Amino acid sequence: MARTAPQFTCQECGARHRKWQGRCEACGAWNALVEEAPLSVGPKPAAAGRGRTIVLSTLDSDEPPPPRAQSGLGELDRVLGGGLVAASAILVGGDPGIGKSTLLLQATAAFAGAGLKCLYVSGEEAAAQVRLRAQRLGLARAPVHLAAETALRDILTTLDAERPDLVVIDSIQTMWLDSVESAPGSVAQLRAVAHELVSFAKRRGVAVVLVGHVTKEGQIAGPRVVEHMVDCVLYFEGERGHQFRILRAVKNRFGPADEIGVFEMTGAGLAEVANPSALFLSERGTPAPGSVVFAGIEGTRPMLTEIQALVAPSSLAMPRRTVVGLDSGRLSTVLAVLEARCGIGFAGQDVFLNVAGGMRVHEPAADLAVAAALLSAREDVALPPEMVVFGEISLSGALRPVSQRENRLKEAGKLGFTTAMLPRGGGAAGAKATEPAVSLREQADLAGFVEAILGDRPPGREPR
Repeated sequence: MARTAPQFTCQECGARHRKWQGRCEACGAWNALVEEAPLSVGPKPAAAGRGRTIVLSTLDSDEPPPPRAQSGLGELDRVLGGGLVAASAILVGGDPGIGKSTLLLQATAAFAGAGLKCLYVSGEEAAAQVRLRAQRLGLARAPVHLAAETALRDILTTLDAERPDLVVIDSIQTMWLDSVESAPGSVAQLRAVAHELVSFAKRRGVAVVLVGHVTKEGQIAGPRVVEHMVDCVLYFEGERGHQFRILRAVKNRFGPADEIGVFEMTGAGLAEVANPSALFLSERGTPAPGSVVFAGIEGTRPMLTEIQALVAPSSLAMPRRTVVGLDSGRLSTVLAVLEARCGIGFAGQDVFLNVAGGMRVHEPAADLAVAAALLSAREDVALPPEMVVFGEISLSGALRPVSQRENRLKEAGKLGFTTAMLPRGGGAAGAKATEPAVSLREQADLAGFVEAILGDRPPGREPR
């Protein structure tokens, strides 16, 4: 008989250990090790026989693209790469209460209205609770089949009998497989449940949408192997205090990654935002020091957002550096380059940086806008309201051009901006001729940019 050995699996990273210990050696998490079904360590049985020969093809094979189903929700179809692909597995994550169930219920109703047979399986709420949400959203008459179940074997048997086109599982952490001796939500259960659902999607040609909980760090809970198994990983982002919600694709085998869709949370559910730039700038009032408009790119879409900065004297030994919506490491880099290359220090000053509207900016093209906001706040100088800023700052103090310059300028001109501050070079031939409404103020290095922002004020003076 094969010997068995105990196995302890970390619930944070999925690492396996031979014995229990308080701290996982792989990720450093405390009290995260849970005993799971023992593994067989004896000799493996001999193979039953030879496998079948695989049919090979070449790269130039003429295969039609996978068919897509349109939901009618333009923002959702954009993030999915143009629509829902049959036999695809999609993982959706987001903070608690951000609106994942609302989004998926509206999406399921939209696909059902487009002619797909849709099934919504809830493992967290009773069927009556889902019906109440549908009534609030005005979807009570949508042709959606509903079930409240957590046993995966029963769910798969039902799916085999019903043969739907789309299945929503809300959420994967509540599902359990009776062949795995672990509690629902454990690493072993998540791995097994995800494998069964993805295999069912590929075998039956059914699109499966899985809802995943997130950790306090904002990552989808469970092993990363679940994200590798699915075809598309979406994050539903937003701040509780703002009505805007961002659906971001971080992985998509059928479309571009980093594409986003913008929604607005209303009393009747989530509403699409066709022009996010105008919405994010709609509450921008009288120009004030520290306010800069950044022309960014999210996926394939140009988007204008407002970056706000506040610089104030600090009474602390270590001044505060608070960042919302941006990478704190980029702020530290910009502050260091301003001090080292331009002699403008922020020692003894608290620095607060925020992206208005709850938007999150990830691209390095925001460096120049961050620097402009910091200089404007430090010197108490309001920048022109018709100006947008974008560009990357190198550690040497040089300004580096960024991609899709023409698209950024076109979006700025469409919203009434007449001036753009940006790095020199990087534009295609004839770019100025195609953007007559936007005047370009190109700068080669950070020192010239500081002089253009501050004007006659000597750089490096004591802040107010």
